Amino acid sequence: MESERNGGGADRPAEEALKGGAPPFELPEIRFTKLFINGSFVDAVSGRTFETRDPRTGDVIATVAEGDKEDVDLAVKAARDAFDHGEWPRMSGSERGRIMTRFADLVEQHGGELAALESLDAGKHPGVTRAVDIGNAAGSLRYFAGAADKIHGETLKMGRQLQGYTLREPLGVAGLIIPWNFPTTMFGIKVAPALAAGCTVVLKPAEQTPLSALYLADLAKQAGVPDGVINVVPGFGPTAGAAIASHMNVDMVSFTGSTEVGRLIMEASARSNLKPVFLELGGKSPLIIFDDADLDMAVELAVSANFFNKGEACVAASRVYVQESIYDRFEKKLAERMKSWVVGDPLNDPRVDQGPQVDKAQYERVLSYIDRGKREGGTLLTGGRPCGQKGYYIEPTVFTNVKEDMIIAKEEIFGPVMCLMKFETVEEAIARANATPYGLGAGVVTRDLDVANQVVRSVRAGVVWVNCYFAISSDCPFGGRKMSGFGKDEGMHALDKFLAVKSVVTPLRGSPWM
Repeated sequence: MESERNGGGADRPAEEALKGGAPPFELPEIRFTKLFINGSFVDAVSGRTFETRDPRTGDVIATVAEGDKEDVDLAVKAARDAFDHGEWPRMSGSERGRIMTRFADLVEQHGGELAALESLDAGKHPGVTRAVDIGNAAGSLRYFAGAADKIHGETLKMGRQLQGYTLREPLGVAGLIIPWNFPTTMFGIKVAPALAAGCTVVLKPAEQTPLSALYLADLAKQAGVPDGVINVVPGFGPTAGAAIASHMNVDMVSFTGSTEVGRLIMEASARSNLKPVFLELGGKSPLIIFDDADLDMAVELAVSANFFNKGEACVAASRVYVQESIYDRFEKKLAERMKSWVVGDPLNDPRVDQGPQVDKAQYERVLSYIDRGKREGGTLLTGGRPCGQKGYYIEPTVFTNVKEDMIIAKEEIFGPVMCLMKFETVEEAIARANATPYGLGAGVVTRDLDVANQVVRSVRAGVVWVNCYFAISSDCPFGGRKMSGFGKDEGMHALDKFLAVKSVVTPLRGSPWM
């Protein structure tokens, strides 16, 4: 998931962050590498560790404690005790909100160190990370801090001599499994509504990027979040992640990642305690550009919607449809624009637009899709090759002559690869946009309000952006449809994942009215 505060185009935060260049990058001190359980940093029960690596070079950054089932059991016990017997769900919403606001303050105060840590771990530009990722996490904490004392039930007008009302109660222990592309952002948008609702949390960060979650756990303790309310268990999906998904004392699971793993989590829920599952999964989002569009703006949107964060974005607009009458001009402008796109070390060169893929496995996966696209008959307009002598760098790649039945047009690549296609009519564009099992996001670029409204109401996606992209905010619900998942992050709808609705009914005797 990816976001921009206060804006329209995806690349505005990056542009603002890069104005005036950037100081030389200083390697951050790695202070937290153990599991965080019940308010303390502890070794894994097994004593095992794993390596987190710098994607610029492949070198080891740190060794991190590797949690598995036994550690998840301890974390869940801490979270269960904190929920069943602790103060957090028994605090007033306003007091929870005050602690969450202090947490947000600390995230901002330590934003430079957090950004450096996350940039090193994920291969992201530190200026962009500071502006976007850190800002998103702090913004989510502030937004839901304000929501914590505004969780209300409703009075029911019942048809008999009965009085009814509803309570919205915290579900209990929330299992949160987050991805590696926006680790700090994802920590914020998952943890903040859980805390506001009064839940306790067991969070598993991605094994590629565990460092920021551990740092944030320490900041939460400094802010006054009680012990046991937030627990962080780094580890691997088949062990730590599976243990959370199947745990009988976890009351709900929220997962962001691949559709394949989402299925496994739903199976684990069904085989255990039937805990509710909320999924934000893969995407193959369309960007539809009509012939009345501002061509320069449309090119910039297409570039940022595909190559922002190295293409490691679930909502990336990797299928770009351009109306036939302007297609040739668009293609020419796009090819020219990509000549100035800089791939390189984002931590030491402020000119860099695109850093390395997060790890070797993702690097090889993206290259295999590029190879498949060439073998299927796609034409390379730009890119298509690895670059650099070390690290996991790939040229930004644009395919033309793409057909809908090609693998590169159907499957999520999660890397810097754009499929460029043409269309003739509004109806054709809508039909082709919907011809996918995914339904996460979509974009439309046009000056015609009627066309925009027709597309917005016809495309089956969780969010549709008009003349902008990646315009995500704490107060706007975000989530998918179809095989892109269900349940909302951000906005007041995000609280629904962490709350149970209880109906209360009592008899009315002698009431003068019904």
